[in-house]
Amino acid sequence: MPNKPMLVFLAANFLFVASGGLILAFALVSEREKRALPTITNVAQRILLGQCPLTSAIVNSILMFITFLISLLAVLLPNNRGWLRAHGWLVVSCACFTLGLGLSIWFGTLQTRRAMGETWAEETSITQSLLQQRFNCCGYTNSTTPPFVQDATCIDSVVAAQKGGCVTPFSDFANSYLDIIFTTAFGVVAADIILLLCTAMVLKHRQEVERFRYIDEKTGFSAF
Repeated sequence: MPNKPMLVFLAANFLFVASGGLILAFALVSEREKRALPTITNVAQRILLGQCPLTSAIVNSILMFITFLISLLAVLLPNNRGWLRAHGWLVVSCACFTLGLGLSIWFGTLQTRRAMGETWAEETSITQSLLQQRFNCCGYTNSTTPPFVQDATCIDSVVAAQKGGCVTPFSDFANSYLDIIFTTAFGVVAADIILLLCTAMVLKHRQEVERFRYIDEKTGFSAF
């Protein structure tokens, strides 16, 4: 029957692999959404997801699954500490990888207005029009810089001037959307740290068991 340290380790390990599944699911769904035709509903998300390191997220999730498989070897070999040490170093690698992804997204939010302005300029007039309809605005900074796209929202220059630019609503949406993503990434790092502490606990427990077994063998109590 598993001891208490091992039960806690297993619980943390399943939380860890569930986090890896969450990252993989998000990356795959986001990749599919990026390839979908732009609409008023998804146009802003498509642009933001295009700036997220989705390929790196998939690689990160694969590394987390490999780490989980290594942990199973450590569980099945209770007297072995080598696989447990390897698992611990892999957990550290996963935590650093995920932290890097989260920090890259967080750093992007510090320059949202400038970055979104560059993105706006690179988009087609169709995408700009969808953004105008999505946020009920005209142009990026204002209706003239850059010039607005004439559509059902921005009928003419008079209406466009009254509505104002998209910089504020678009930037606010981008910040709130990306905040959720990088906060989730930091939450996954917290789960990694918990698993790392549990791994160290199990490793210490096995060291103690091995030490007492060695003492028993020297004193002759192992025969009883």
